[in-house]
Amino acid sequence: MNIPRPVLVSLLGFAAAITLADEATDFPPKPPVKALSPVEEAKTFQLPKGYHLELVLSEPDILEPVCMAFDGNGRLFVAEMRSYMRDIDGSNEIVPTGRVSVHWSSKHNGVYDQHRIFADKLTLPRLLLPLADGVLIGQTDTNDIYFYRDTKGDGVADEKKLVYQGGARGGNLEHQPSGLTWGIDNWIYSAVNNYRLRWKDGQLTKQDIPGNGGQWGGTQDDDGKFWVVNAGSEKGPINYQQHFLYGQFNARHQADVGFEMVWPAMGLRDFQGGPGRSRDDNTLNHFTATCGGEIYRGDQLPAELKGNLFFGEPVGRLVRRAQIEVNDGITILHNPYPQNEFLRSTDPLFRPVDMKTAPDGTLFICDMYRGIIQEGNWTREGSYLRKVINQYGMDKVINHGRIWRLVHDTTKHVPEPKLLSAPPAQLVATLANPNGWYRDTAQKLLVLKQDQSVVPALTTMVQKEKNPLGRIHALWTLEGLGALTPDLVRTALKDASPQVRRAGIRASESLNDPALQPDVAALAKDSDPSVVIQVCLTAKLMKWKDYADFINRAAMTTPSKGVKEIATQALTNSSEFPRELSGTQKEIMNRGQATYQELCFTCHGLDGRGMSAEGMPPGTTLAPPLANARVVLGHRDGLIRALLHGVTGPVGGKTYQGQMISMATNSDEWIADVLSYIRNRFGNSVTFIEAKDVARVRKETQSRTTPWTEEEIAATAPSVLKNRPEWKLTTSENARGLEAIVDGNLKTKWSSEKPLANGMWISVELPSEETINGLRLAFGEHGGYLSRNVRVETSLDGQTWSKPVYNGTAVTNLTEIAFNPTKAKFIKITQTGGGDKRTPWNLHELDVTTPSALTH
Repeated sequence: MNIPRPVLVSLLGFAAAITLADEATDFPPKPPVKALSPVEEAKTFQLPKGYHLELVLSEPDILEPVCMAFDGNGRLFVAEMRSYMRDIDGSNEIVPTGRVSVHWSSKHNGVYDQHRIFADKLTLPRLLLPLADGVLIGQTDTNDIYFYRDTKGDGVADEKKLVYQGGARGGNLEHQPSGLTWGIDNWIYSAVNNYRLRWKDGQLTKQDIPGNGGQWGGTQDDDGKFWVVNAGSEKGPINYQQHFLYGQFNARHQADVGFEMVWPAMGLRDFQGGPGRSRDDNTLNHFTATCGGEIYRGDQLPAELKGNLFFGEPVGRLVRRAQIEVNDGITILHNPYPQNEFLRSTDPLFRPVDMKTAPDGTLFICDMYRGIIQEGNWTREGSYLRKVINQYGMDKVINHGRIWRLVHDTTKHVPEPKLLSAPPAQLVATLANPNGWYRDTAQKLLVLKQDQSVVPALTTMVQKEKNPLGRIHALWTLEGLGALTPDLVRTALKDASPQVRRAGIRASESLNDPALQPDVAALAKDSDPSVVIQVCLTAKLMKWKDYADFINRAAMTTPSKGVKEIATQALTNSSEFPRELSGTQKEIMNRGQATYQELCFTCHGLDGRGMSAEGMPPGTTLAPPLANARVVLGHRDGLIRALLHGVTGPVGGKTYQGQMISMATNSDEWIADVLSYIRNRFGNSVTFIEAKDVARVRKETQSRTTPWTEEEIAATAPSVLKNRPEWKLTTSENARGLEAIVDGNLKTKWSSEKPLANGMWISVELPSEETINGLRLAFGEHGGYLSRNVRVETSLDGQTWSKPVYNGTAVTNLTEIAFNPTKAKFIKITQTGGGDKRTPWNLHELDVTTPSALTH
């Protein structure tokens, strides 16, 4: 058997573009979907008894709203993507016609009757965070963030300042950052990004952290844990066991059986899954577009909702309420409405995409209210979704948008906030407010003002405030003011509330004081499993000496299964890479891992074994597995083609739900990094792909406008010489068993029987002269790394040798060497560096490649 030739792998099913529909399905014209007035739409909502939705804003005051945020005086800022999917092809989307509008009540009665365009001429605005005297705004296709300021007080920004220069970014707009949130730890988090930001001296500084796996929207709970939801993985809430600052943690049985099933009030099958994702009544049967999550932390809705996670499923026209239970340190989600939802609508245009706890203690819901809710990558010609859109005329419904307020029969009107001008003492007292919006906003404003006069009051609050949440916010406000002391941390570590003790452990990280380590370590014996887990996570994050032994001991000495489960993941989910990799290769792996953890895992899984497709037969995955997969061991060009142009049709005889879409808008380096990571994780050990490889293939295939099929990519791969049994093999070392390198069996090998050393060589004489362009060498049966360097020379007569066609590293177990096409009858492979001084030179298989006639 030859070393596997390239076959297509559907690598990155980022938005689960599912293509299981029967092409023979009939799509007769239906009465076109028509927009309802807000009054008419309100009649379509189905809610539990006592709950109602009140209209806050609608067209023409807002169009295509996607997210929202409040400033300290309760003014509502709304990001409007006015160029989003104006037609079925998404034509002219990336244009500066978006805006951020601001709205407030002139009568201070909760009726938003004043409307201004705060910032105009924006390209699909997606990041929104009010500060003290301005608003942070981010747009699509860039990581740059600007600070917009209204100096005249008329509701229109007249100053614009770049405060974070992140540079351009590419990719589908559904896979870019969102959910800008000021965290309780005074860092600013967002979905998708593998970094967090800190506001200091009028600028944002960046700190790299693990990716969170989110897509649209972000929120935090009372502990400051950041929550995200993901659409592409069809999982909904994701990586929510711990703050993702410590990595991505998940637990067995962390949600009710069937939690991912949804129960809409109506359905049109206008989703990628088609019949496979719908019931007999055409309603959606599973998460597919979850977004806009919010932990409700207000005080004007029934207590049963407090601390619950709400998120939208706009394809299902519903809002899911998830009850959050923490049992033995493990977070578990429940749907309290069996075979039902908290909020459903029979209006096919209800598209809830964002939610926010409001200053008035209620919950605001952003309704994009439109026909198409998927990006153009999934509505292209031939797709199932396109046929349904045309069937119901859904592409014609644009230029709408509503924001609703969730209220209850018991909801009371409360005065508007006036925190922007509030004196420092009032802001300190507000840190104990029952409404989480007030607590967060007061802390943010105190930290932004940097008024040190409040330090004594905050210190007293940490020590004596009755409300544990007030003590937590006082602690973190001191941290944001640079006034947190080891003694105050010790006070928190001894607090009667486990919630405060956890906050004290986290806050200790910002001081990085070795003298605090014994105090934190002592809580490894705490009676609360969540406290013990936090100690373990902090020990690893802060790289305590022998932290692994410490975590093992902590897990061994507790009866908590939750502690053991999270501790095991903390020890095994390491981001460390093999020491044999060079510094540059490790940087590539870090970048590739960040992208993979942000996007690719949603279909391929964190372990590379494929994300299971819920509701489908056992063993069904959204995309092909990558762990030890033959396809990943194929020629680099095939994988590059898959990312540049996408993939259609079966792979390996199977039709996967997660169809690969084009990633061509990303840079050559971005593509090379993520492919190199995949080829060197999950037990794989294959030659790294370089940006120049991607640039070459991009140029060769620049005329390509359609996705590849598996057969097409296979046809473009370099051919492998089939005459290996006729090769004459010689070596400078032990010749016994040399035939193993051409026997087609990866389990057999040739060995030098003495440690790998400089000057060792193997020579191949071909039966006849050939034009060759590469070698593929399998140095081991399984993944692994060894410091190797090789030189490859060619000859026509075995006497006169060419200049080296390759002279470089061969670290990976499967090394792919490419060079310009050259004529040769003899090939010589020479080791040019020592190994580890104990491992012999082992070679399991050797292939020689020749150019393919087909490249486009």
